[in-house]
Amino acid sequence: MTDLQAPPTRVPAAHPTPARDTGVDLVRAACVSGVVLLHAIMVGVTVTDAGPVFTNASEGAWWIAPVSWLLQVMPLFFVIGGFAGVVAYRRQRERGGTATGFVSARIHRLLRPAVVAVGIAGAGLLILLLVGLPGELVAIAGFRYAQPLWFLGVFLLCQALLPALSALHDRAPRRTLALLAASAVIVDIVRAASGIDGIGFVNLAFVWLTLQQLGFFFADGAVDALSRQTRAAMAAAATATLVVAFATGVYSPDLIANINPPTGALLLVGVVHLSLLSLFRERIARFSTRPRVAAVSAFVNRRTMTIYLWHMPVLLAMAGSSSILALAHAIVLPTPGSGLWWLGRPLWLVTALALTAAVAIALSRFEEKAAPARTTGIRRSTAAAGVGISAVALLLVVGATPLTATAAVAMMLVSLRLVSPDQTAPRAASASATSSAWRSVRTMSGTTPWSPERAAPRAR
Repeated sequence: MTDLQAPPTRVPAAHPTPARDTGVDLVRAACVSGVVLLHAIMVGVTVTDAGPVFTNASEGAWWIAPVSWLLQVMPLFFVIGGFAGVVAYRRQRERGGTATGFVSARIHRLLRPAVVAVGIAGAGLLILLLVGLPGELVAIAGFRYAQPLWFLGVFLLCQALLPALSALHDRAPRRTLALLAASAVIVDIVRAASGIDGIGFVNLAFVWLTLQQLGFFFADGAVDALSRQTRAAMAAAATATLVVAFATGVYSPDLIANINPPTGALLLVGVVHLSLLSLFRERIARFSTRPRVAAVSAFVNRRTMTIYLWHMPVLLAMAGSSSILALAHAIVLPTPGSGLWWLGRPLWLVTALALTAAVAIALSRFEEKAAPARTTGIRRSTAAAGVGISAVALLLVVGATPLTATAAVAMMLVSLRLVSPDQTAPRAASASATSSAWRSVRTMSGTTPWSPERAAPRAR
């Protein structure tokens, strides 16, 4: 492990630090858009005599497997996350920055928008209960909202470990990658042998860390240095292995099923994605410089976490509005998967993208604000990452409710406080933390000037 407590020193870069890659930025923007589209197409809303019914339209549907092959972009997103993260870390080290400084900045970038999103979601669930909506429907809404938040916790874990894994990569790149990948496969084997699916959740670490590590090779130029024939063979071999694994029942052909919990199939998907990205990198880069394409890419990349955090509330609001409209005007909503349902999907998907973009414009200031320049020591940054990950885990395990959302926001505020420039100890009283959480919610209505950034002001 690298010495994270070492004072800032200017060190020569072990690998070339490339300039910002607009092609990679475009692919990242496409990944974020793909996640929104995938989740949007999975929303099913019908109305019965008993009231509105919200379902996952993909459950048991034949079409989800081929759709998942097109829109399951998370392996590629983590590869790109590893690429962008290690490039940023190396550049920071060249300027005399530290590992703890990198981790602190990542915590701010990820948790600041999450504090607002989770706080407002908790307030919204409380309002739904107060106006008399059935508790069962509110619980479903909270469950659906919390599901995509796994990404926040896992990405925070990956970024917090990035400096240490980067140091291991510099010393033994192939061995480090092999150990991570082998660990992921071993978890799959133990899960299958024991029949205990819960064991698979250990791969929330190993699978995504392996994919992030692949991004380090991409940043080194090691992948692009391979011949085109070799990269094409890598993609073909990984695809063939996937097909065999699907045909023999080792993994499900539904890539959505392979994400909860994650399986080794995603590693093969990541190899395919990385190989194709490298093969078409120059074409993607040229396309990314077109003015309109560049504008869309820049819009999404400035607001990546805001879009991710808010697309599910937007989809839930769309589903609720559809059911209210259907009930008010006696409209029969098409059955998910039917011809009429598919006929309406293009309008539904475009609306989801447009509304998510509108919300992102309104709330992106929490993500775009620069992180503090001053940082804390390894203990505080490690504790901050742990508290932030625990906050997300609470929502995933228990579900999003007004109470769990309040607790999660309080924990995130503690995490941010730990890596803020102000070295005073965070407030210990839970009542004070809860009060701070709800002030972040009231900020959006303009009732108070407080905001999460005030705990971490921009360095002058």
